[in-house]
Amino acid sequence: MKDEFLVAAIAEAKKGLGEGGIPIGSVLVKNGKIIGGGHNKRVQELNPMIHAEIDCLMNAGRIGSYRGTELYSTLMPCYLCAGAVVQFGIKKVYAGESVTFDGAREFMESHGVEVIDLNDEECILMMRGFIAKNPELWNEDIGEL
Repeated sequence: MKDEFLVAAIAEAKKGLGEGGIPIGSVLVKNGKIIGGGHNKRVQELNPMIHAEIDCLMNAGRIGSYRGTELYSTLMPCYLCAGAVVQFGIKKVYAGESVTFDGAREFMESHGVEVIDLNDEECILMMRGFIAKNPELWNEDIGEL
């Protein structure tokens, strides 16, 4: 059975895809409850900064301390999002997958973040399908255009 928080992150990713965006979703969990969720909105908002994890943190709002929070993302966070994780002191990140994008795992771990790669088949297939259909948009998203 799939982790309920990963399921919620996948739902966010699918929401983004349905809006014509990049299918990456994220949720922030505190005390076993989702306190924020978001998805990549670079395309929808014409804003290169609105990655899934950033949108998630924005939607969670000011929560004071991030001690004890866990971040779930359908894809291994990039350096932008990993920087936010480190900046706010989030100590545990669950990534749906890192097959299609290896992200900034070592950066987060070097700053004391526990990173768990769930290697989830649904997350992998969702990103592989998107990348195959939208290679230029994907390369723009990861800064390789």
